[in-house]
Amino acid sequence: MYAEERRRKIASLTAVEGRVMVAELAETFDVTAETIRRDLKELAEEGAVNRVHGGAVAAKAFQTLEVSVADRENAQRDAKRLIARAAVAFLPESGCGIFLDGGTTTEALAKLMAANPNHRHWSVVTNSLPSALTLAANPYMELQLLGGSVRAITQAVVGDQALRTLALMRADVAFIGSNAVTIDHGLSTADPQEAAVKRAMIANARQVVVLCDSTKLGRDYLVSFASLEDIDVVITDDSAPRAFIDELGENGVEVVIAR
Repeated sequence: MYAEERRRKIASLTAVEGRVMVAELAETFDVTAETIRRDLKELAEEGAVNRVHGGAVAAKAFQTLEVSVADRENAQRDAKRLIARAAVAFLPESGCGIFLDGGTTTEALAKLMAANPNHRHWSVVTNSLPSALTLAANPYMELQLLGGSVRAITQAVVGDQALRTLALMRADVAFIGSNAVTIDHGLSTADPQEAAVKRAMIANARQVVVLCDSTKLGRDYLVSFASLEDIDVVITDDSAPRAFIDELGENGVEVVIAR
């Protein structure tokens, strides 16, 4: 197992279980205690966990810190590509409508959509500047970029103009990213304006597919934009804790593990 994958699993376990111990992690991953301590040190520096004597605890509840697009693109890059590939199976037939949310994982899906080997015709509505630029080169797309204000840190369009446009639209499938997923708080993000756009896309789509790498599971951000009953599918990577996956299933959410 690569160090990045191990740290991703440790971050997910800590978020879901609340506390992890060095000795138990060393046994679970068959590495030395010193290796685990280095992993926890790196995760703590990233803000994924908080160090305590003998182990680590989950990062504080209701986080507000946002990470730039450039930094997020480098984080969990392989997991995001695998999730995007798995999401291709949920793309609708030709002639259907798609909402594509902002985020680096949805941008990975946009790159696969732009390739579009079967030449399917889609009507795509997005609030993501990077995804819009990627999709604009494909002649089979009927592409609409929502109008409004652009948040520099995420390169996503937000605001009343975007919300008014979405209120008049319907989509067959909405592909949504999320900073965090918990059983009680549902899907959450740091910014209320981005949360409002996500909420509008979810409300006006027949099927909602959430693209979320395992480091987001068990975390909680300030603004909740959907409960578990509002979504249909969560696509995550194989570092997701089994107990959390089972809980999602018990709440009626289909979980797809991207391998």
